[in-house]
Amino acid sequence: MKKSTDSIEQLSNLVDTGDPKAVLREVKIIVSSIYPEFNYLLFDRVFFDIVRLFKGEYEGFRKCTTEYHDLRHTMGTLLTLARLLHGSFKNDVRINEKYVFLGLVSALMHDTGYIQSNDDRLGTGAKYMREHVIRSLLYMEKYFSKNGFSLADFNFCRKCITTTEINANINAIDFAAHEEEVAGKMLGTSDLLSQMADRNYLEKLLFLYYEFREGSILGYESELDLLKKTLALYTSTMERITVDMGNYNKYMADHFRERWNIDKDLYSTAIEKNITYLKFILETHEKDYRSYLRRGNVVNTLYRENEARTGL
Repeated sequence: MKKSTDSIEQLSNLVDTGDPKAVLREVKIIVSSIYPEFNYLLFDRVFFDIVRLFKGEYEGFRKCTTEYHDLRHTMGTLLTLARLLHGSFKNDVRINEKYVFLGLVSALMHDTGYIQSNDDRLGTGAKYMREHVIRSLLYMEKYFSKNGFSLADFNFCRKCITTTEINANINAIDFAAHEEEVAGKMLGTSDLLSQMADRNYLEKLLFLYYEFREGSILGYESELDLLKKTLALYTSTMERITVDMGNYNKYMADHFRERWNIDKDLYSTAIEKNITYLKFILETHEKDYRSYLRRGNVVNTLYRENEARTGL
């Protein structure tokens, strides 16, 4: 059922990505509108295993310790991919049911490389930032071997997840078929869109700075420096989406028109709002920027973490 647009023309009001069950319900609504007979049996198993993994309820692994690359982000990427697939199908850019399934599984698996094993007690999963994609693939390979996936399934998902590596040369990925390429580029697009359109994106950039620092990602001297450089990163990221990733985001408005009777791309709207507000902060409140980043209790969390580190 389509809802009134009076209260939902803000992306974050449609589905709470902090609620995995709400995300799962919406993904099923979207996918079933494409494939009414879609078999969710194995997908449900993977979905709840990944939720358990991030929550620290999966045998052998710690709870997710990264505040930026967290379960909410994985749920956001999954939901964004489902929406993008739907919008693309409305424009006759279609992939078969098996590839839709594997694409969604890839979204669930793409950041598992940040999760630490139970005996890994040093620091957080952010220390694996440089190799997190490789670690995600290793986790997926073991999981697939235990849960009835084929080697072909793994190779498909491997290529999809590789698109989420920020420095990956998309044109060098050995896609075996056009449908494979479409699914991979849609996942890479969804990973980026879900981050930048998050209502708490600017606040979570503060977490990202500390993940970069722990992961030895150079080029950012402080939280403020990362915020300043985000403006240039936004431009290069949108170019990557439109050029390297195939510009599939142009179909997102068709999803919202069909699903919600909203004639606009709410991702573009949310991203533009975030960037506009970031410019406002940097232009008028650079010295007290934290005071203008109030969502998600991020700043208070950082203060508590700093107190724990310093003992103050």
